[in-house]
Amino acid sequence: MARLRASYAAIPPGAPVRLAKKTTNLFRARSASTAPGLDVSGLTGVIEVDPVARTADVQGMCTYEDLVDATLPHGLMPYVVPQLRTITLGGAVTGLGIESTSFRNGLPHESVLEMDVFTGAGTVVTTRPGDDLFDTFPNSYGSLGYATRLKIKLEQVPAYVALRHVRFDDAEVLAKTIAEITATRSYDDGGHTLRVDGLDGVAFAPGEYYLTLATWTERPYGNPSDYTGQQVYYRSIQQRETDLLTIYDYLWRWDTDWFWCSGAFGAQNPAIRRLWPRRYRRSDVYMRLLGLDRRFAIADRLDRRAGRPLRERVVQDIEVPVERIGAFLDWFDDEVGMRPVWLCPLVAERKWPSYPLEPGKVYVNAGFWGTVHVGPEAVDAPKNRAIEARVHELGGHKSLYSEAFYDRATFDALYDGDNLAAVKRRYDPDDRLTSLYDKAVKRR
Repeated sequence: MARLRASYAAIPPGAPVRLAKKTTNLFRARSASTAPGLDVSGLTGVIEVDPVARTADVQGMCTYEDLVDATLPHGLMPYVVPQLRTITLGGAVTGLGIESTSFRNGLPHESVLEMDVFTGAGTVVTTRPGDDLFDTFPNSYGSLGYATRLKIKLEQVPAYVALRHVRFDDAEVLAKTIAEITATRSYDDGGHTLRVDGLDGVAFAPGEYYLTLATWTERPYGNPSDYTGQQVYYRSIQQRETDLLTIYDYLWRWDTDWFWCSGAFGAQNPAIRRLWPRRYRRSDVYMRLLGLDRRFAIADRLDRRAGRPLRERVVQDIEVPVERIGAFLDWFDDEVGMRPVWLCPLVAERKWPSYPLEPGKVYVNAGFWGTVHVGPEAVDAPKNRAIEARVHELGGHKSLYSEAFYDRATFDALYDGDNLAAVKRRYDPDDRLTSLYDKAVKRR
């Protein structure tokens, strides 16, 4: 903390305050800067795990990978563990996170008991639920400050997770099943009631939808699968009805192949995969490779050489009410045509001003990450703009970790800009931190 404060003091007056952090899980461009940043290099650990109270005190830049390594030996895990190993706890709270337990546990910030926030004024504020800073912090992306310590609730988990992959041909039936499982936390599996502890799914193609029902279990019925080797997890969803994973491998089942995006780098090609060391099959490695592609425009050069139209990068997560997920997927198939699409139900416990989902209402997150050949108009991001408009029409919201194009009035209406501005004035009176709109929205 002393080093953090010293780095803040070294930033010239009037210069923006930002993290001196090279790694990121964001997919929007950051403006180049040679100014010094906040030194958070000492805030990457777990302070304490209390197995009796089922809580953990964690530094803000601690990755979920390190956090899980500290909690699982006690048979505990955070209420929600986002899909990628290098997402930090502070990042998931200020930028939102989601995973298969979100249909019963909400989003990561909903299990935070208190946190210390380093504000734009250079002070540390300890804040708890009900405080204006605490309640506005989720989805503020550093525009109100940075979490340096968080106390979170943990839940007990066993050693294994049993999986049941259920196929649906009709998106409306899929939506109704999601709503029923969310209400009962169970599934009628041919007369047998299956308890559901984790719930997510994949839309592989029109008329081919799967829900994966996860049940915590201490009693393995066979040898657990290993998707860190030659097998690829997402393909198994189409290939088998049941599966078994260790709780550790379940938490990171999507990280090994960055969902399905590792295929862009050849990592799913059996010949290449055998030569690709396991320790390098992880999302942060692929993110660095993507950074190289952006830096040297490798994909664009190959497309031009092959005579293919220019690509638009479509990397987004959105939420729409469960009863409208079918309408969104139908529209998405017609207008964008990108598959697979990840599906993850969630229910917010209460209203959070900066991402105002209706409390108690079932939403479905749809995640899609890739590129679409659109031609010269790709520079104007037509697909991304259309997605924003459609999500708005369906009563949903879009996460802000990637590019956004909203005008200011629409943005403020969707993310309660008036409240954000009021809280920012209180904790950042000199306007040292970049506003959420300026951080998130790509202006042309």
